[in-house]
Amino acid sequence: MAKTTVDGGGGLPSAEELKKELQRAVNSVVEDDEYSLEATDRAMQCLCALKDLKLKPNLNSNAFDIRSLSLSLPIPPPHEFGCPLSRQLMKDPVVLASGQTYDRPFIQKWLKDGNRTCPETKQVLSHSVLTPNHLVRKMISQWCQKHGIELPGPSHDEDQDIITNADRDHLNSLLETLSSSNVSAQKKAAKQVRVLTKQIPSLRAVIGESSDAVTKLLNPLLSGNVNAHPDLQEDLITTVLNVSIHDSNKKLVAENPIVIPLLIESLKFGTLEARSNSAAALFTLSALDSNKQIIVKAGALKPLIDLLEEGQTLAMKDAASAIFNLSIVHENKGKAVSERAIKVIMKKIEDRILIDELLAILALLSTHHNAIEELGELGAVSCLLSIIKEDTSDRNKENCITILYTVCYNDRTTLKEIWIDESTNGTISNLARSGTSRAKRKANGILERLDRYVSLVHTT
Repeated sequence: MAKTTVDGGGGLPSAEELKKELQRAVNSVVEDDEYSLEATDRAMQCLCALKDLKLKPNLNSNAFDIRSLSLSLPIPPPHEFGCPLSRQLMKDPVVLASGQTYDRPFIQKWLKDGNRTCPETKQVLSHSVLTPNHLVRKMISQWCQKHGIELPGPSHDEDQDIITNADRDHLNSLLETLSSSNVSAQKKAAKQVRVLTKQIPSLRAVIGESSDAVTKLLNPLLSGNVNAHPDLQEDLITTVLNVSIHDSNKKLVAENPIVIPLLIESLKFGTLEARSNSAAALFTLSALDSNKQIIVKAGALKPLIDLLEEGQTLAMKDAASAIFNLSIVHENKGKAVSERAIKVIMKKIEDRILIDELLAILALLSTHHNAIEELGELGAVSCLLSIIKEDTSDRNKENCITILYTVCYNDRTTLKEIWIDESTNGTISNLARSGTSRAKRKANGILERLDRYVSLVHTT
């Protein structure tokens, strides 16, 4: 079945266009004894649209920059699938604070025009948060699929979220509640702030505008045992992660004296979700070089490495990402090595866990002199050679040969093991021919080193 495409462009149909469409529909009913129900529905739809234009003359072709969908559809959609504002099939249904569902671009324009009430119920809105209505979206998609209609996915530009004074007041009210002593109220407020900062990126910037907003946010974790209420802890730590994603907030959040210690505390003793999100927050904050030093000086590396060793896959990925970022600074590499990073990483790599991420970290840490000896003791050479032979990832092979290059140039005792493998398998030679340009350089460097080693052995 050919699909009717529903897209954007143009404006709403004019009265003249509606009349022409009405005339075509009526003619098909009058002139054909076997007229279809679709034709009568289309005629009724046109009449309703003409009535709306008569009752609401301001709803003209310039009202919205989106094409009318009703006349382009082969059959009219169910009433509940239409947006009350546009009278069109909804492409991106969202729920307003009043509980009513609208199509996102139309209700956004309603709000941007300064309206602070629900168009349908006239209820004054407590906030302008638009929550995706996934159930209605799914029902519309199923209806479109059944009738051969192609409905584009929602196109939501996060930068266009509207932040009103009511939204700011609502957020400030939640932060004040978090500063209270009522734990039950704190939990409800924490849940709401977590959801709001996830769904509305612009609210993250609002939190960054106030010097004490982050302190108020974390107030429940300052009084006594951080882990006394795990659900509250999870919501607040996740909110810190959400807020930290906004680039302008990274410096403000990390330099707040309570934030990093609380993240580390949650990283050590929180639930798995709290630990994982603490690691993710530290990773996000560590995007700034100045924050890397703050985080490491506060003692974050050890609990991050512990999480890498003990956690589940997602938590390990968050920990690995944070460790990688922090290890970019040379001074932090030694601290990571002293906190057992090499041993933990090698064990995971041997078990073929998170190979991509951990090889990248190992390549960074291998440039520190304390890492070289430990890599030799842990049998890293044979492990890395086996990955080069079996792994299909060019990036992983490049990281392996980079580590081997560093190791063999700083520890001559590893050359014999590499030479034996090369004599049997030609692993390095193969990579020198087929690897990335960087891998080829490193492989050729090792081969030159091996030639000198062999010559010296023969001379001896």
